[in-house]
Parts: sequence; C-alpha cells; structure tokens
Amino acid sequence: MDEPRNPIRDFLQAEGTEDWPLVADGASAFFRTPSLAESARFVQALSVLPGIEDHPPSIDVRAEGVTVTTVTLTERYFGPTSADIEVARQVSGLAREMGYASDPSEVQSLLVIPGAPDIAAVMPFWQAVLGYIPRADSPAEDMVDPRGRGAPLWFEQMQEPRADGGGTVHVSVWLAPEQAEARVAAALAAGGRLVRDTPGSSWWTLADPAGNEVCVSNIKGRV
Repeated sequence: MDEPRNPIRDFLQAEGTEDWPLVADGASAFFRTPSLAESARFVQALSVLPGIEDHPPSIDVRAEGVTVTTVTLTERYFGPTSADIEVARQVSGLAREMGYASDPSEVQSLLVIPGAPDIAAVMPFWQAVLGYIPRADSPAEDMVDPRGRGAPLWFEQMQEPRADGGGTVHVSVWLAPEQAEARVAAALAAGGRLVRDTPGSSWWTLADPAGNEVCVSNIKGRV
C-alpha cells in the first residue's frame, strides 16, 4: 500500500532542494554575495529564469546576500508543491553557476501569535490595525500581510485564559531543524527558561526573565 502523500516530505526529499529550509512562510534560501551590486546581478539573472513568472518567489535583497522564498497559497492549501520544487531547483542551480553559496543558518521567519478565549472576537481588530487580510486557506485563524512584508499572524484559541479573562501575544521563530536546538541553548544561556517542549523536538516554548514567551519551531515534527 502506498504511503500517504506528504508535500513537506516530498519537498525535503526532492533533489535540488538542499539549500531550502521550510519555515513558517514557505521554503527559503539565503545566497551570500560580496556586495549589493552582486546581489542585484543575481536577482536580475533570477528574474529571467524560464517560467519564473508563472510562480514568482519573494525576494529580499541586501548587500550581504539574497533571500528567496517560495510557497503555494490557494483557497485550500498553504505549503510546498511541485511548483516550489522547480523554483528551488532553478534558483539554486543559478546560484551555483554564478558562484554564490547558500547558507541555511541565515534562514528564519517570524510568526506572531495572538491568543484569546474567543479568537473571532479579536481578529477584526488585528485586521484593521495592521491592514492584513485573512489567509485564503484558513481565514478563521490566520492573517497575512497582503504586501508580503510583515510577519503572518496565527490566532490561538486559549484553553486556559488569564485570570482576568484576557488574552496574550507571543512570537514564534522558525528555523532550519539543524539550527533550532542551538538557538534554544543560546536563549537559555542568555537568561531564558524552558516553559514546555514537544516530543520530537519540533518546538520549544521559552520565557525571558520577565515571563514573555517565544516558541522556537522547526519543520521536524511534520515530516
């Protein structure tokens, strides 16, 4: 009997995707360059790859390198597909041809998590104040920046509201699996404490000395 299809596993096991950790907003790769001019030259070459306009990635250009992110978003799905595999292969191949090495340790994404006893009651506020829109595949719990610049929001149903009945906000930083445990160790050494973790080491919740929380997350538990 065939194993059920897992698009995350399909992406990670596909040839040519080794440069691309999966984080909260898709598959991302960072390619180091020696200057802003070289970064711009890389993006110019990337922009004319065959078929790239059919599934254009998001691109962040800096003097020290270029971050490329690709993801598929439809009314029913958010995540990697064969189109993203093809983008990853083409972009990585171009980077190798031009002599730009990838550095997965530079890849991360940030997710903001407002928690509330009634998330439907708070979502309109966040939509109005940030100018965000509901994510097409999960409009009852996710919001995204239509400009593609700000961190996405995931609204968490709180099982144990605060004593005053209110909510709370924390953030989640998504990293490549090989970077996550080191980041947790660094945060603990910097005065943080472990609040909770999960079997399989796919996320850890940490708190700073004042009790503010952050999750360190990776894709490991979803493969």
